Parts: sequence; structure tokens; C-alpha cells
Amino acid sequence: MNTATSAAAADPAETVSLYAAHAKIYARAVKGRFVQWRWAAVWLTQIVFYGLPWVNWNGRPAVLFELASRRFYIFDLVLYPQDFIYLTALLLLAAYSLFFFTAVAGRLWCGYACPQTVYSEIFMWIERRIEGDRPQRMKLDAAPWSLGKLARKGGKQLAWITVALWTGFTFAGYFTPIRELATATLAMNLGPWQTFWVLFYGFATWGNAGFMREQVCKYMCPYARFQSAMFDRDTLIISYDTKRGEPRGVRLRKSDPAAAAQGACVDCGLCVQVCPTGIDIRKGLQYECIGCAACVDACDGMMTKIGQPTGLVRYDTLNGMEQGLSSADRFRRVLRPRVLVYGAVLMLITAGVVVSIAMRSPFRVDIVRDRSTLARLVDDGWVENVYRLQVMNATESTQRYTVQASGLDGIVLPAPLTLELGPAEARWAVVSLRVPPETASAKPSGAHPISFAIAQLDAAGAAARSLHEKSTFILPR
Repeated sequence: MNTATSAAAADPAETVSLYAAHAKIYARAVKGRFVQWRWAAVWLTQIVFYGLPWVNWNGRPAVLFELASRRFYIFDLVLYPQDFIYLTALLLLAAYSLFFFTAVAGRLWCGYACPQTVYSEIFMWIERRIEGDRPQRMKLDAAPWSLGKLARKGGKQLAWITVALWTGFTFAGYFTPIRELATATLAMNLGPWQTFWVLFYGFATWGNAGFMREQVCKYMCPYARFQSAMFDRDTLIISYDTKRGEPRGVRLRKSDPAAAAQGACVDCGLCVQVCPTGIDIRKGLQYECIGCAACVDACDGMMTKIGQPTGLVRYDTLNGMEQGLSSADRFRRVLRPRVLVYGAVLMLITAGVVVSIAMRSPFRVDIVRDRSTLARLVDDGWVENVYRLQVMNATESTQRYTVQASGLDGIVLPAPLTLELGPAEARWAVVSLRVPPETASAKPSGAHPISFAIAQLDAAGAAARSLHEKSTFILPR
């Protein structure tokens, strides 16, 4: 046995962990203009989210997605599953908006309007109100359990759970009329699906905003991983001015950093303490940065206290930092090809959606051939085909419709057909078409194109609007 082997055998076994233990982040409260903007976004989004289900519109909630009846109400719009194209357009709008704003100014969505950021802000505000700011929370966590600690921790959890359950209740209120949901909740008579979604969405809010704040942004959100593909050297990002800040060091207030051969940064660490993901922006841009600008407010506050110009940490571009560009030069570079392409596509999609909704027909029609009976001979040699016709009233008033057909000589309905549909009603109707014997004998056997004309009648009984749907008429051999 050689010497190296003998030494290895004599040493005790050593366990090396491949994963670092998660260190809890205690984000410090901060004041500043970006915090005010972030709270403005919190108030705006939550007033809309919590308030919209309670707004009445035409005798129902203004926004309601009735999955059971497969109708989706958005103010005056009544959408059916056949209007799935609008969901596609909405997703495209969201995607290109994200691309556009990210190319211009980084993770603005993450820092100000993302639900994870919004609810984390709300939950952290509750936490500070009950447990105190960063030093008090750290001291409380380090203290042994006592009645006071249990009361504070329990009170915080109770407040978190209340907000989370109200959030889950509101979410379910977009799918079940919220007043009916409230009545059923008070009567302890919620259905199984309503109960599931209230608890599930509430639990997700409580867990993500209360316990997994930075983990969601750092590890679960895919946007953090591919954001760099939309950045370039003219994208506004949270930046630390290394030339001005280094070498950093502690010094007396109002002292001249040049006289002490130091940079403007006093190494106070506030930029790290206020960061909700716990990063040090002085190390450069990192994928964990959500662009909330809390570090900008913290640094500006410290610079003001020590009598130094603000902007040591600021929104800037890589080219702006390296070349010392002025604000006008930086913003002039915003209109670059990538941003123009994203903006043009975004405007085209928006215009297309607006025009499509403006020109949208107030009713829809689907024609399906009756597969059980392709064609049959009836009285006096007439040939009959049977169809199933679905009419969907996309308005919230009762409407009447008539059905006619064309495309073959002498084609008729055996009896006039008028359908009356209630508000947002969809109905299937069986429609028979017949052609006379002379047409059947003059035409070759097989499928022949025809057209259905479905007209919406006004109060006087005249056709106000009409839709034409193509189909085929089968002539037997």
C-alpha cells in the first residue's frame, strides 16, 4: 500500500453537498419614486382584479366565463368556443408586448405588474406591519419560541391566508357569478369545483407570495432564462456605475471621495438588503434581477444623505455606461430595428383584433350534414337531403332568424323555417332541403355545391343581417 492510499484510509469520510442551503431573504423597506410606481401598479391591477367580478353589465357580471354553457361574456361581447381565435390574438398581444417592453427597458413586467411581484409586495407589506422591518424580523426569527413570537407569526399567517382565500374566491368569481358564489359560500353550499378552485388558487397565492417569493422568480419562471435573448446593448437595465462607484469603501458623511481615493459607493449594502431576490447589483446584471428598481431607490436615498449626486445605480444601457451617453442619446437609440419590428407587429395585431371585433357578426351559424341519411326520394320524385344547423345568438336580446337555400334549380325548404333564440342562446335545428325531379334528372349524381342564407330579422320582420354558409347537396344515382 502506497503512502497516498494509507493517508486516504486514515482520514475520516467527508460528505460534500452539491446544493447550498437556501438562505432566507429579509427584504428591507425602501422609499422612492420607483416604489411609488410599483405600488401604483399594485393598486391598479388589484382594483381591476378584485372589483371587476362585482360590476354588473346587462344583468350579469361584466366579465364572466361560463364553462358549463360554453359562453364567455366580456362587457358587450358574447364569445363562443368558435371564437377561439380571439384567445390566440390575446396571447400574441401578450407575447409581443412582453418582447417590446423587454427590448426597450428590460423586465418591466416582472418588476411592476407580474402577479408574483404584486402579491409578494402585498404579503411583504403585511409581514412588515406585523413583524417589523428587516432587523426586527431577523431578530424575531432568531429568538426562541414564546407567546409573543407565536402571536406575531400566527397573526401574519392568518392575514396571509385571508388575503389568499379572498384571491381564490375572486378568481372563482370569474367563472361563477360572484354574488351567487358569495351566497353559496355563506350558506356553506359551494359545489366541488368551486371549492377546489377557491382553495387551489388561494393555496398557490399563499405559497408563492408567502414562502416562495424569490424561488418562483429565480427557478420556476422561464422568463428569467430567456430574457437575455431580447436584451441588447441599448436596452435600459438596472446598472451600477462601476467607474464612479469603485473603489468602494466606508467614509464619513459629506467627505470628499476623491480626497480619500475612493469611489462614490460607501458599501452600505442597502442595495442588497432591499432586493427581493437577494442579489448584489454591483456585480453586474444577473438573471435573478426582476427590474423592480428597489436598489435604485435605496442608493439614491443614501447618496442624498451623504451629499452626493444620485444615479450611482440607475436605469441605463451598456452603451450608455461605457460611452457616457446623455439621456437624449440613450432614448434616441430606443428606436432601433428590433424595437420597431416588435412595435409594428404589436400594432398590426391590435388593429386586426379591433377591426375583427368591430366587424364581428352578431350571430354565428354552423352547418352539418346528417350522416345517417345522405339522400332520399320523397313524394313525386323529389330528392331530399337533411342537415343539422346550429345558430348561435351572440347578442343579449331575443332575435329571430330565417333560413333559405340556393345553388340548385328549384331547391326549397318543405316549409318556411323561422328560429327565435333568446339572449346568448345556441340552438340546433334540423333542416330539410328538396330539389324537383327535373333538376335531379338533369344533373349528374354526386355532390353539388349549395349555399344556406341565414338572415337576422329586425322588429319589422325585414332582414337586417345575413350570413351565407356553403354545403353540398347529394343526388343519388
